[in-house]
Amino acid sequence: MNINDLLIKDAMIMDLKATDKKGAIDEMVQKMYDVGRISDITIYKDGILAREAQTSTGLGDGIAMPHAKNKAVKEATVLFAKSNAGVDYEALDGQPTYLFFMIAAPEGANDTHLQALAALSRLLIDADFVAQLKSAKTPDEIQQLFANAEAKKEEEEKAEKKVAEEEELKSFNRKYIVAVTACPTGIAHTYMAEDALKKQAKEMGVDIKVETNGSEGIKNRLTAEDIARADGVIVAADKKVEMDRFDGKHLVNRPVSDGIRKPETLINEALSGSAPVFKGDGSASNSSDESADGTVGQRIYKDLMNGVSHMLPFVIGGGIAIALSFMIDQFMGVPQDSLAQLGNYNIQASWFNQIGSAAFGFMLPVLAGFIASSIADRPGLIVGFAAGALANAGGAGFLGALIGGFLGGYVILFLRKLFKGLPKSLDGIKTILFYPVFGLLITGFLMLIINVPMKVINDALNSFLTGLSGSNAALLGALLAGMMAADLGGPINKAAYVFGTATLANTVASGGSVVMASVMAGGMVPPLAIFVATRLFKNKFTKDQQDAGLTNIVMGLSFVTEGSIPFAAADPLRAIPSFIIGSAITGALVGAKDILLLAPHGGIFVVFLVSNPILYLVFIAIGAIISGIVFGLLKKDVN
Repeated sequence: MNINDLLIKDAMIMDLKATDKKGAIDEMVQKMYDVGRISDITIYKDGILAREAQTSTGLGDGIAMPHAKNKAVKEATVLFAKSNAGVDYEALDGQPTYLFFMIAAPEGANDTHLQALAALSRLLIDADFVAQLKSAKTPDEIQQLFANAEAKKEEEEKAEKKVAEEEELKSFNRKYIVAVTACPTGIAHTYMAEDALKKQAKEMGVDIKVETNGSEGIKNRLTAEDIARADGVIVAADKKVEMDRFDGKHLVNRPVSDGIRKPETLINEALSGSAPVFKGDGSASNSSDESADGTVGQRIYKDLMNGVSHMLPFVIGGGIAIALSFMIDQFMGVPQDSLAQLGNYNIQASWFNQIGSAAFGFMLPVLAGFIASSIADRPGLIVGFAAGALANAGGAGFLGALIGGFLGGYVILFLRKLFKGLPKSLDGIKTILFYPVFGLLITGFLMLIINVPMKVINDALNSFLTGLSGSNAALLGALLAGMMAADLGGPINKAAYVFGTATLANTVASGGSVVMASVMAGGMVPPLAIFVATRLFKNKFTKDQQDAGLTNIVMGLSFVTEGSIPFAAADPLRAIPSFIIGSAITGALVGAKDILLLAPHGGIFVVFLVSNPILYLVFIAIGAIISGIVFGLLKKDVN
């Protein structure tokens, strides 16, 4: 089967109308449905969005490959779409996206289909071929270009095979590395990273063997002989791969996107002899994140974000449900002498409160559980959940659960090393008996000790936040709101947001958090500032940027800070300081006026959960206008 068997003409969009990522996905999914290739829009779209949540499929260089494999797909299909104006698709390089290949694979897709999808990824490495696709006008031209490209690829592969056979005898005298590529879905990124590494290695005169962990399973598996011979190892993966086999080898461990965008850097590092030596733990398979690549901070951040990302739905859903219970009681009325029962006084309010409290109650166990599982895989879940529950019961709060998650994960790693010498016949019982029992007891007793000082710290923090007002609240609000604009969704932004949600957990019963209000307001400013700048300084922005400015007003009002990333990436030295100024001013104003927020997300859609909604929106507008004007004044005119 060739690519044109999947790339049907009826499922092509030669002039995509959407200007943002959401609109592009909606338009392409609708087209899939209209031509009868999927049976359910919602199920297929959920699969696409789930993949996008892991990392953007906007690969850079104007190409995006959104993909999903689920039961809604009737027949394997590649939808081609072309945008003449370019779409802000949150691409890895921050640039507009012009070519889209939406891949739909049914749950039972056979190897032939997946091989064709992998071949598509490989063809898009050719810059000349991509340029031809961008200039094509009709579906017939697209199919002809792919037919020509596949024929050319086949000839090149034959020639490469002949050269490889001729050079096989002398290849042992050249540098040799092995690599593994893998992405969560395993359809596109896996094979593009493979091709980029192989192409770069060829240019550098380096022999390479690349194992792919894709939807087809493991292909081109590395043998013990391959690994023993290798001068270095590259793991470009966003999911678990077999790592213990690389014990004792110099290993470079990076995301799969680096395999696509930075192949030369990875190869040079692998061959330098300075890459960290990987130490296995004796397990058959473990996370690629466990490699000792020296980036301790990155591993800790990824473990923390794994817990936070799983925790947030409980905080958002539960927090808003509890906030609604307060609104219902306020609307229906509560006697002055019963204000302590606000949120539970009227039966209708108590329903929302019970539901919200049930979800909210999982916040700390989920945080700790998924931090621990990120460190120690499935055995970490039980000790992490227990640590979070103990932190909650012992009054240690968010900070106690955070420490408990890391503690539980590393306790399991300790037990792995401790039980490493046990007979192989006991391997099965270690996971289901030894790890959960000993891990739970060790972590549990340690948490009982840790809870004592952590409760003191948590109580002190709560007292500080409860008494926060005036200049202190203004300074803290300015700091956190400025952090929200510092890297627009990066680690600094996430740190501020996590702190805000933690304060909300302790203040939701008393009317909300001024910290959370400052954080959300600060995060809304940058996209709104883009809207202001593109309206007031049109001569300094292209037509595409002006159009993108219109979409940013929706993103800003929805508290989607990342909407401003393309502008920041294109001109960071002018954009980022401008955003920080406006966000910090907004955060300071919100803190100074002691405005409280009951919801952890939602932007304008939860404005009625703000203690002073009108003033809150005014402060956000002030910050956006200031940032927009500063950015516009600093920015140079369009050439």
